Amino acid sequence: MGGRSVLLTSNLPQLQNLIKRDPTSYKDEFLQQWNHYNSIRLIFHLNPDEHAQHFRELVAFIAQVATCYPKETAELPSQISTILLESYGMLSPDTRKALISTMVLLRNKNVITPIELLRTLFPLLPRTTSSSLRSNIRKTILSDIRTANIRAKNHKLNRAIQAMLFGMVENGLDDVANFGNKGKQKEVNNGIHFGTSDKTAGRGEDAMWAVILTKELWRKGIWNDVKPVSIVAIGCLHPVLKVQSASIHFFLGDDDEKEDSDDEEEEEVDVRALHHRREINKKSRSGDKKLQKKLNVAKKKKHGKIDTSRSRANFPALQLLNDPQTFAEKLFTILDRYDKRFTLDHKILIMQILARVISAHTLFVMPFYSYIQKWLAPKQLRVPSILVALAQSVHALIPPQTLKPVVLKLANEFVHPGVGSEVIAAGINAITEICRRQPLVMGPRDEDEDDVMRKQKEHRQKNIDTKDGAENQLEHLEKEKAEIRKLGIDDADGKRPSDKDVDLRPLLNDLIEYRKSKDKTVIAASRGLLHLYRETHPEFLKKRERGKEASINMKTAVARNLPYGHSANAAVDIEGLSLLESHFQQLREEENGHDDADSGEDNNEAGWDGWDIESDSDSESDSEDGWQDVSSDSDGDIELSDSENENGEQKEQNKNKGKETERQERRREKKEKREKQRVKEEAVKNGRGINEKIDNDEVDENEYGFSGDDEDRMDIDTEEKTETRKFEQDASTLATTKILTPADFKLLSDLQIQAAQKSVDIGGGNRAKRKLAALEAGRKSQNISDDPSASFISENDILGPRKKSKADYAERMASIQKGREGREKFGSRKGKKTKDAPSSSTNREKARNKPIMMILSSGSVRGKKKASLREKQQKLRAHIEKGKRAKK
Repeated sequence: MGGRSVLLTSNLPQLQNLIKRDPTSYKDEFLQQWNHYNSIRLIFHLNPDEHAQHFRELVAFIAQVATCYPKETAELPSQISTILLESYGMLSPDTRKALISTMVLLRNKNVITPIELLRTLFPLLPRTTSSSLRSNIRKTILSDIRTANIRAKNHKLNRAIQAMLFGMVENGLDDVANFGNKGKQKEVNNGIHFGTSDKTAGRGEDAMWAVILTKELWRKGIWNDVKPVSIVAIGCLHPVLKVQSASIHFFLGDDDEKEDSDDEEEEEVDVRALHHRREINKKSRSGDKKLQKKLNVAKKKKHGKIDTSRSRANFPALQLLNDPQTFAEKLFTILDRYDKRFTLDHKILIMQILARVISAHTLFVMPFYSYIQKWLAPKQLRVPSILVALAQSVHALIPPQTLKPVVLKLANEFVHPGVGSEVIAAGINAITEICRRQPLVMGPRDEDEDDVMRKQKEHRQKNIDTKDGAENQLEHLEKEKAEIRKLGIDDADGKRPSDKDVDLRPLLNDLIEYRKSKDKTVIAASRGLLHLYRETHPEFLKKRERGKEASINMKTAVARNLPYGHSANAAVDIEGLSLLESHFQQLREEENGHDDADSGEDNNEAGWDGWDIESDSDSESDSEDGWQDVSSDSDGDIELSDSENENGEQKEQNKNKGKETERQERRREKKEKREKQRVKEEAVKNGRGINEKIDNDEVDENEYGFSGDDEDRMDIDTEEKTETRKFEQDASTLATTKILTPADFKLLSDLQIQAAQKSVDIGGGNRAKRKLAALEAGRKSQNISDDPSASFISENDILGPRKKSKADYAERMASIQKGREGREKFGSRKGKKTKDAPSSSTNREKARNKPIMMILSSGSVRGKKKASLREKQQKLRAHIEKGKRAKK
């Protein structure tokens, strides 16, 4: 028995095998090894290098048989975890790897919970120097979390892990003295690192790994709620640059850390190699099925590839930010306060994330626009990215007074004859993108309500009062005052007026004049600005710049200058819902089309809906009394007429109204205009004309087409009220009577495209074409994927279309070498592409394509000519015999 015990003690794998077969019989041998492990562990605490190999063997043995003796080995996980966390720096690499593998093995055998394992592994990530071991720890953490959430969300585990990540990312967050460091300085934090004495918080390694793991779990779709976004948002405010940069890249969606992903990307399938291997190997049905399966996988991969050339913003994460206003304010405070500590690239990163958060949540960070003005210069490095951040941060609720100094700075720096055409195009495009989001920035000077009321009162008084031909002295002084103010100097205190009070309509028309330039990029940029204001605010343009369509819209009260904060497209009804309702009505009519014979009766009965038609017997009984009951609620709907043929008169009136053609309407409008013009000319002759000069420093409103007549204003208000009442009458009630499904919305988009196409076919003009293009683009983006990042601006939108510059020698050689990749150096592929078996052309194929002169001089042709009669007879007999054998 003693020899057996010694043999088993020296051979742990054999003892492990025997214990797994019969745990109760070998319990004494296991307890002997357990006591030996405890004594070695105490020695190992004092000197980790002594008996390290034997300690690793004992730990591996006990971990393998821990499920057989759960009570005896209950303290094993806590003992190993304590050794890893407290003495990790003193352990050898082999011992670290062995102990971590033991913890993973215990987790796989369900000896410990996932939370116990992760609490041990998380603090080891920033302290591990071995890249292979760090990669194994990271893969273990991610795979364990993914396995726990594969069927349903394990909220208990997720909350525990997120609490650890919050603690890791907040570690070192208060170290403001070292804000902006790159994480390379010596340790300055004397705090304890998750129960250890390692000082890694000053380098931000804890926060860095918390951000990396959170990003990976978000990318895999394991976590998609608010908490991971909050973890990364805290990382954006971290003092260490590498933590802040990694967190910002998460929101911008342009991560360059794809090599850190633990996904094993499968190699691309070589289709030609598969076919070639199939031809060489033995043919079988199972082989054909396997080949077809691999070909299908390769086809799916080919068509399912995602274009990663263009960076896409992480729009869902931006929307899940908690308290975005506070987040944006803190981010701008960091950018402004520690401006000199950051590099230019890092400043632009913060500007981009700040701009996208402001745009996505319509926030107000007003100091950002004054801060960014100092970077607006053509010679500034990476100025296109800065212009993108500026334009992206603008939305419809930003006050125009805040943006006017920025637009003036852009115009003064980028748009003048002293710079190149690319700079001018970039400046105009940047102004266009700003105006696209806030068109009122190019509007007139903002005035107080008291100023508006005072000017209206003065204007009415001037129209009523009669004036002499010569102006009095007061008017002469006011004229001089206006001329002085036009020069930009205030006569009261000698100071220039603020940029916020400047009327930018003259600047707008100056920028539009660049469409006459000789450079195509400048022309395209200027025309884009012109088309934008023709659609949104044509009243800001001069009359000759508006175009036919915008002028008609202004006359018909379609386009109106809405003040700041008002929306032109109020959410009154779903756009195009009337098309869907008419479509449903048409379908109902088609379904009831077979009842044509009874259509007249149905139409008559439809008019009596809600009325009670009594039977003949009831009517006879009522007629006896001489009275008939009518409900009092309908008294207001009954109209009495003296004429019996009222319906006939209404038809005649409708016919007379329809006889007035469009030509007659135009003639009548021209006649009314001439009459108004004649009245105005007479008023001017009589001394009651409208003042040509305008008080103060105002721009001449008549030059921009604004009418000062109160009658015109009353007409406009009347037209607006009429259109409002008409819209309320025509508003569809489908949305309040039916729950619209996704199929209904898809049908609605199709009907809108059909209506837009019909308006283009009948000559709707450029506006109808642009509307059709926008609808088709919207449907295409919905079919492919709902990509909200399409609203984000790119540098190409600022730079505009550019001509391809001539390549230098290095670029040409690189292009040539790229074209030679994957191409055979010598030899022709002719005859090998279209064949099942790869081979060259046969002799018969070569003879078929031989030139006729070579065939005539060949030996076979000359031999036929010189053949004797005997040889010809032999060939003929052989041919006949061959034909007979072929028939048999």
